[in-house]
Amino acid sequence: MDLIIRNARLLGAPEHAPVDIGIRSGQIIAIETNLMANAPVFDAEGHLACAGLVETHLHLDKSRIIDRCPQPDDRDADAMARVAAVKPKFTEADVYRRASRTVEACIQHGTTRMRTHVELDAGVELRSFDALETLRTDYASVIEIELCVFPQEGLTNNPRSDELLVEALKRGARVIGGAPDHDPDKAGHIRRIFELAREYDVDIDMHLDAGDSSGDMDIHLVCELTRQYRLGGRVTVGHGCRYSTLPPPAFQALAGEIADAGVAVTVLPATDLFMTGRVADANALVQNRVNCSIASGHVLDPYTPYGDGNLIRLVNLQANVCRIEGAEGLRQCFYMVTERAAMVMNLRDYGIAIGNPADVVIMDATTPEQAVAELRGPLTVFRRGERTVIRPRAELHRP
Repeated sequence: MDLIIRNARLLGAPEHAPVDIGIRSGQIIAIETNLMANAPVFDAEGHLACAGLVETHLHLDKSRIIDRCPQPDDRDADAMARVAAVKPKFTEADVYRRASRTVEACIQHGTTRMRTHVELDAGVELRSFDALETLRTDYASVIEIELCVFPQEGLTNNPRSDELLVEALKRGARVIGGAPDHDPDKAGHIRRIFELAREYDVDIDMHLDAGDSSGDMDIHLVCELTRQYRLGGRVTVGHGCRYSTLPPPAFQALAGEIADAGVAVTVLPATDLFMTGRVADANALVQNRVNCSIASGHVLDPYTPYGDGNLIRLVNLQANVCRIEGAEGLRQCFYMVTERAAMVMNLRDYGIAIGNPADVVIMDATTPEQAVAELRGPLTVFRRGERTVIRPRAELHRP
């Protein structure tokens, strides 16, 4: 063996006695108590172990541009227009530099898997895509990054975006997204995304139903097309703020529709609250059989002019806003940046299990609910058996 992580509490059963995790050649080869082998040891000291945090929705291409965007005159400024004003000046080197800083912040907070959305339109062409493809390769030893290409500024009214989507899919993009709210033909936008997903056999992750009213929601068409194309389990929608405006019976009916179609929902508490003042209740969706994840969305750009890549901070925010308390509710919040988030991304090799990659994060907590309630982050991170992050505890010097 190359490494033994001793005395680790597993995410799926933190109330059980700690176990030892044996690692060889970047894979987990043993999980048992009192593992007998001659190898270097890391003592987890009874802390919680998970297979790394999973960031399902982030915009690396426009992270850290808040200082160059036009300042708004009021609090209702159009974030998309502010980004569009500076996007033509993006270069590959610029995108790579900013994105790498954000990726490193996420890694330091325990993220080992990530899906980033990438805008494709005439203002930026493929410069951001090329930069993030390079970054994906360069950082592969410490984090696995998946690119989701999408047209931010319209599709049916923007033929160049359609051409760029096709080019990116031909070059290996694994997920396609959409933003129908910014297209004069929302239904046409959504249908075209589904057509491309079927043609190139990729998953879908759309920006959908942000806002503060229950009218004109696009989730119904997405569910219909998911069933029609038999893409259950391969479609995700981000935001869903409008769901919070529904009375309980209508909410439960919608959740049933989403669950039956096999569509997942990603909630972005920092971005959704900043942009709309609303956030979908992910715990209530989970209780109604909908798979959910919680994600960052934006970091230091006009959509969210702050952020540090800390998913534990975001699940704490989500729990606070939605008044989640009790062990089970808080544990579900933690699952939305681990196990459930991995399901959103269809990660077949996620989890601390024999044969899986040795991606292990030791949290400064003994249970997932403690990590959420007390904002307890990682103590150390292993990526394929190699230690990539050390976060020592603060030391109190008593008088």
